[in-house]
Amino acid sequence: MKVFQALPPPLRHKLWILFVAGLCFWSSMASLLPTLPLYIRDVGGTDQQIGVVMGSFAIGMLCFRPWVGRLADQRSRTLVLLIGLAAAAIAPLGYMLVTAIPGLMLLRAFHGLSIAAFATAYSALVVDFSPTHQRGELIGYMSLVNPIGVALGPTLGSFLLTGAGYRPLFLMASGLATLGVLCTLKIHQNHDTQPSAPASAAPAQNFWRLLGAPRLRIPTLVMLLIGLCFGTMATFVPLLIAQASVQFNAGFFYTAAALSSFSVRMVTGRASDRLGRGGFISLSLLFYTSAMALLWQANQELAFLFAGILEGCGSGMLIPMVATLMADRTQTHERGQIFSLCMGGFDLGIALAGPILGSFAGLLGIRAIFALAATFPGLALLLFLTCSSKDLKHSLAFALGRGRDVYAVSPHREIQLQASP
Repeated sequence: MKVFQALPPPLRHKLWILFVAGLCFWSSMASLLPTLPLYIRDVGGTDQQIGVVMGSFAIGMLCFRPWVGRLADQRSRTLVLLIGLAAAAIAPLGYMLVTAIPGLMLLRAFHGLSIAAFATAYSALVVDFSPTHQRGELIGYMSLVNPIGVALGPTLGSFLLTGAGYRPLFLMASGLATLGVLCTLKIHQNHDTQPSAPASAAPAQNFWRLLGAPRLRIPTLVMLLIGLCFGTMATFVPLLIAQASVQFNAGFFYTAAALSSFSVRMVTGRASDRLGRGGFISLSLLFYTSAMALLWQANQELAFLFAGILEGCGSGMLIPMVATLMADRTQTHERGQIFSLCMGGFDLGIALAGPILGSFAGLLGIRAIFALAATFPGLALLLFLTCSSKDLKHSLAFALGRGRDVYAVSPHREIQLQASP
């Protein structure tokens, strides 16, 4: 990680504090991945109600994204970071008190504020601090907080639930987020990292009208389809494992995914600075398709473990690559809104996955919904191959790693690749 040594010491110190805060945040969030569906079932929820409650999280993210994006651009990235961590600390305490399904839906929607705020501000801060020619590498390293946190959180949550019950589990999740708040309080942005629009910048556009811009439309649709996959896995993998009657802790699925995501992120960020973003995004969508198809057929512990590894490879490439792609295509003063919009597609996918696929689970069974979900990343790959650039020829070249990104804001400073003949 020599890129950190080239940064000024004060900036390097901020990034390490930010990294610890991110680690605390994602560990808190991930500790509830394999356990919260079981809690909803234990308080009387049906499979469909589990999907609705878990999907309410993404509805909250979707509702809060526009607000936190504008706040990050117009006020302060660190303020938005603190809002996300505070929501992550408060929500688990509410789970200890609420058992009614409508109350859990509202609480879960509030919990969605945490990722809406934290992920937007964290990504924007990292990009603000990153030299353009090393942007992919630094984003890749700083995004390691997600797989590390998702590796630790589910295992901690599962074992704590087995050994002590739900109350200690929720207290631990709240405590980790509170520790992240304390770390973030030590981060103070300098004037040169505050978001500000240049004098020549155009007036701010309507948040939702940005969706029609060619630079954003396809990445947002890709994130929507992958959100459907992620929502399916986050909600139904623990139930699928229980239905398969295998001796496999659901937390190990998420841990395997996180470890493979960690490994992939260590190399793809730096490689994308040399080879471009498109090829890695296409490869990540292939990994996602394979993971969902394998879960459809999984009946043994090894199959679930390998599916987790494939999903981790997909997410480890896709999330930082899309974040880097959006950084390439935006200016500083609009970065918060653009990140919020693109990741809003991911939120919407998660929101739809729970209630819609939960309904199919009641009719077809839990296993069948993974067959349906395997079509989503395949469609995302088709869209990216054919529509990611200004026409089919440029789209194929970019998506296969053979051409440059024509929508990059500063093409003379971005990777210059020649499109294949």
